[in-house]
Amino acid sequence: MTADQQQEKMALTRRRLLQAGGFGAALGMPIPFLNNLPRGLIPVALAQGDKGALSQKPGLTLLSDRPLNMETPPHLLSDAVTPGARMFVRNNGLAPTLTSDDIKNWRLTIDGEVAAPLTLSIDDLRRDFETVTLRLQIECAGNGRRFVKPGARGNQWTFGAISCAEWTGVRLRDILARAGLKDNAVYSAHYGADTHLSGDPDKFPLSRGLPITKALEPHTIIAHSMNGGNIPDLNGHPLRLVASGWPGSCSQKWLNRIEIRDRVHDGAKMTGQSYRVPAYPVAPGTPVPDEDMEIIQSMPVKSLITAPQTGARVTADDGIRVQGHAWAGDNAVDKVEVSIDFGTSWQPTRLQAPSNRFAWQQWNADIAFPQAGYFEIWARATDDLGRTQPATTPGWNPRGYLNNMQHRIAVFAL
Repeated sequence: MTADQQQEKMALTRRRLLQAGGFGAALGMPIPFLNNLPRGLIPVALAQGDKGALSQKPGLTLLSDRPLNMETPPHLLSDAVTPGARMFVRNNGLAPTLTSDDIKNWRLTIDGEVAAPLTLSIDDLRRDFETVTLRLQIECAGNGRRFVKPGARGNQWTFGAISCAEWTGVRLRDILARAGLKDNAVYSAHYGADTHLSGDPDKFPLSRGLPITKALEPHTIIAHSMNGGNIPDLNGHPLRLVASGWPGSCSQKWLNRIEIRDRVHDGAKMTGQSYRVPAYPVAPGTPVPDEDMEIIQSMPVKSLITAPQTGARVTADDGIRVQGHAWAGDNAVDKVEVSIDFGTSWQPTRLQAPSNRFAWQQWNADIAFPQAGYFEIWARATDDLGRTQPATTPGWNPRGYLNNMQHRIAVFAL
């Protein structure tokens, strides 16, 4: 070993000793596996802000009020079927204020590149098409944006922009079959009743779309009900599209029109860098021309720890049961593993099959602690193509999309 290498080793050892003293003192207990913590990371219990997952305040976390955006702390997402009260809120414009007459007279228009344009009431949907009920997860493409470096503008979602409710409605493909797709049909274009922040009635806050192949997928539905009742007002009542596995922005709320186009849709938030990532890897902070950005389609593999709540205090000798959910866009989750030594070793969890395609999968594992002290439980999921969540943020992109880094929680074993 050279003199330089010896000095570097001594400096590293000193940094670790300083960290052990500083981190341990801050937490009030030893950190048994601190030497395994990757460089650049600090214990998650010391990294939370006022709006982080350690918040003891019940309810959703407000990210912005104009437009209204709220995320759900992970410990409130333990249900197999997400209740309406715990579903995150993602708005680009102002939600409509609807009267009972507005709901009664609601119409959905299907036009564009179809042989027979349609105008359908909600009663028409219920009466004239097969009804399906599916558990479908919806996730914002910016979920995890808070952790990307350098930071990206937009709502600073942590882990809670995800839900998996039970949706009831009709398959979009059945409606398109009734309308008759023309041979030149390429893409759908979606429109809702929300209004632009400017108040300009000629501007849409959001109008995104889907390739026809995704629109015709049997799990892409137009939902009129959720969890056996009305869709919550802020989540799209009385009608919304649910295109699970793709960015939540594809699942248009307050849906009142679907236009079929002969080209890729160019509506609001479909062009430029919105819901797009670079076509090639880029160094963090690198400007990327619009023409080199690709539309996001399937979301990446991901997992979430819903119990215990981060910051939990447990008896070391008793251990703890940890549980959560995992999902993988268009794919299935093959396995979920957990670690208590900062990712040095992993143990398998018990993973349930999804109730249907595009539903998240529940998992659980029993954790034993080798001694008292501060621990972190890390979770990572692997999909059926062998793709695994990284420990830190994956490849950088200008808008901070698709961060599927492993979820970490803090546990104090006493």
